[in-house]
Amino acid sequence: MEGFLLGQIIAGLTRAMLLFIIASGLTFILGVLGVVNMAHGSFYMLGAYLASTIMAYCGMKISGNAFWLAVIFAPIIVALAGGLVEYFGLRRIYYRGEVLAQLILTYAVVLIVADAIRLVWGPEFKLVPRPDFLAGKISFAEITVPYYNLFLIGTGLIIAGVLRLLFYHTKFGKTVRAVSSDREIASTLGINVPRLSTLVFMLGCALAGFGGVLAAPFGALNPTMDISIIIQSFVVVIVGGLGSFGGAIVGALIVGLTDAFGVLIFPRITLVSMYIVMAIILIVRPWGLFGSPLGPLTK
Repeated sequence: MEGFLLGQIIAGLTRAMLLFIIASGLTFILGVLGVVNMAHGSFYMLGAYLASTIMAYCGMKISGNAFWLAVIFAPIIVALAGGLVEYFGLRRIYYRGEVLAQLILTYAVVLIVADAIRLVWGPEFKLVPRPDFLAGKISFAEITVPYYNLFLIGTGLIIAGVLRLLFYHTKFGKTVRAVSSDREIASTLGINVPRLSTLVFMLGCALAGFGGVLAAPFGALNPTMDISIIIQSFVVVIVGGLGSFGGAIVGALIVGLTDAFGVLIFPRITLVSMYIVMAIILIVRPWGLFGSPLGPLTK
């Protein structure tokens, strides 16, 4: 029994770390720019499909494992695509504070990316093999855990530490937090706010693409995979608190572990268990666990 519970905890942590990587990008975009990015799941899906192509092509052309090439180049390509969306689209509207315009524009990106995925890769499900060095399993405490699950957990913790250092112990991070607090004053102090906004949006998209790369060998790819992940990412952000970095971590842990143990405790309501938890948290704290009633801030 103890081994079974430990296995569920590891499964929940694996899901939580993957959700955190994706939702952290959504958190930064929302906290700094105030943009409700409905296309975040599309950038995640684009990263996953790019990873499948990079791994398939480089696996045939280059000796050795192509997984690391996908890890490096797929998020970069996704970040560049996000930069184009921000520069030519969102930059024209988000300073006006028109949330509806943001939703319409980013939803248009969702439709464009979905059609592009079907056009380029087709509507069929695609399977991406796990890299050779992570294809095995390890046995301990009466359970067997795939190496890839442990890799995802470790990667999530590393990303959390790197983002923490970036936003709280670097000049770039201090500048970003200054812009998130007051864009006008930051601009009068000589900060190039439009350029910084583009960089933040690209970073958020890169995190979504990176999450897609990590998720590609974890399950089958399909042109509708963006829908489920954007819903879960928004649940993580809402539970943790809008724009809160620490909230994204805690929210991801809550959603991941709820999903893992909901099957055991309430099997008949597994699909809605995370929404029930979200509703309970919002009843107690309408702005989320680590959010602020004054609005989204990057914490």
